[in-house]
Amino acid sequence: MSETPSAQTQRFLPWLVAIALFMENLDATVLNTAVPVMATDLGVAPLALKAVLTSYTLALAVFIPISGWMADRFGTQRIFIQAISVFALGSLLCGLSVNVPMLVVSRIIQGIGGAMMTPIARIALVRTFPRSELLRTMNYVIIPALIGPMIGPFLGGVIVHWMSWRMIFFINLPIALLGFVMGRRFMPDYQDKQVHPMDYTGFMLFGSGIALLSYALEVFGEHTMATANVSLIIALSLAALAAYGWHSRRVEAPVLALSLFQLRTFRLSVIGGFLTRMGVGGMPFLLPLLYQIGLGYQPWQAGLLTMPTAGAAMLMKISSRPLLRMFGHRTILIANTLMIGVVIMLFTLIRPGSPISLIVALGFAQGFFMSLQFTSMNSLVYADIDNRDTSKASSIASTSQQLSLSFAVAFASLIAGWFLRGLDQTNPAEVVPALHHAFITMGIITLASSSLYWWLHLDDGNNVSNRKSPTVPTTGIR
Repeated sequence: MSETPSAQTQRFLPWLVAIALFMENLDATVLNTAVPVMATDLGVAPLALKAVLTSYTLALAVFIPISGWMADRFGTQRIFIQAISVFALGSLLCGLSVNVPMLVVSRIIQGIGGAMMTPIARIALVRTFPRSELLRTMNYVIIPALIGPMIGPFLGGVIVHWMSWRMIFFINLPIALLGFVMGRRFMPDYQDKQVHPMDYTGFMLFGSGIALLSYALEVFGEHTMATANVSLIIALSLAALAAYGWHSRRVEAPVLALSLFQLRTFRLSVIGGFLTRMGVGGMPFLLPLLYQIGLGYQPWQAGLLTMPTAGAAMLMKISSRPLLRMFGHRTILIANTLMIGVVIMLFTLIRPGSPISLIVALGFAQGFFMSLQFTSMNSLVYADIDNRDTSKASSIASTSQQLSLSFAVAFASLIAGWFLRGLDQTNPAEVVPALHHAFITMGIITLASSSLYWWLHLDDGNNVSNRKSPTVPTTGIR
């Protein structure tokens, strides 16, 4: 750590991290609604724009693992400012693109910036604040992570209805400029003078494995490639990842420090979070199908129905700290994961003719419990991590989150396709019951993921939640 953070840094850094998260998460979702309009304008079939969507995800998957090393080697402030500049450049080029190849290259540039931007922002946040204040500061930044995906489809629909699709990318520019100015003033410059050289072999093995796996999940979820070809890509990706696992045990400083999984709180929060997101992460894919095909709403109307989820997430920002301080991470994660699973299955109550109040109530409950879940999992990741290892932990946690969301969408697509197979997908009477079966399946997966949190100890995360452990005598030695 090269400097002591000032009071101004501690005050404004959470908002800077929130800007980065909001911009990246919004951009990742707002594009989906605009694909048909973009395809018409560029003179191609909508399916030809699939590469525009996947190229960004692939860039994230490949470059997130080295974000921690970049921060340690060159400093958090320098890399963050460069990352947000690269993201803005990619956004500008996307808006100026005149054909699909240019748009794909521009999205890759965007993804490289995003892969560095948010993980490094999290690293600075964790190093700046003591663990006892980490939960409070994370509450400021978790909301944009939830709001972005929720309002993205609605905002995309509004933009393409009233303006050019290019505005989807241009709206990033003023936000990036604000982040750039704030980054120069308030981003602390943490740097490790003794950082090891880059593990290029590990980066190539892990990066290629993750890229192939992410690509396979994307095309698998869209059913655009033969199963045999997808299976081959998955086999190659798993072989590369297995080779990385073998390689990482034989080098002093691997690109991803898998040794951190020896820490119980880190291991359970990352693995448990991955499995929980497998259920939760499929909802943004399933709900638009239910609202638009099953209930007949327009895309912008379906987007409006996601607003209660974001509002509930904001409300939970106020409630998460006292809840975790009262009950602890273990109890909250077990009970809250069960509640999320139940809420997902309660969406089976929604059918043609259901009152809007029911949809709003379920969306509110979903946002409330999801916000508490993400706050609990994300804060527990760093509970027992030394400051010098925060960059390594952030790289692993960010990579896991990216993969879990890709898995979730692909799995939700598979489940929905299974239950919709052979049905008239334009007939709500057939679509709605099939989607109800998909909700039940995703809910069961979420319920099952709660079992991992039973391995936590009652006092795990108490240094984050400021909870006094009932299991440890006040005068004893832990």
